[in-house]
Amino acid sequence: MGFGDAVRTCWKKYGDFDGRAIRSEFWWWVLFVALVQFAAAIALTIVLIIFQNAGFLQWLSVLIFMVIVLAFILPSIAVSVRRLHDRDLSGWFYLLGFVPFGGLVLFIFYALPGTPGPNRYDV
Repeated sequence: MGFGDAVRTCWKKYGDFDGRAIRSEFWWWVLFVALVQFAAAIALTIVLIIFQNAGFLQWLSVLIFMVIVLAFILPSIAVSVRRLHDRDLSGWFYLLGFVPFGGLVLFIFYALPGTPGPNRYDV
């Protein structure tokens, strides 16, 4: 799966936690989110520097940035859960990210190949 296909798939399955996500879908999505949020952070920084004395424009730009960040939360969690399903793991393993070193365990799960053939999460 290529970059464009992965991004389209993740937007199409915005809040869909069912099924599986192959490695390329997950990692292309992660790259896309990182690039968009980096670009939004750069734009926000530039706007905050240019409009230092215009309080309304500063708040508006921060609000737009937060909307962009919030728009990516649900599809990112959904593709992460589908990636865990591809490893034949429960989506509840996503909560490992909230404990110490759990993010490292999740990174390993995301990097490993999916189970070959069908598993219990196939739709």
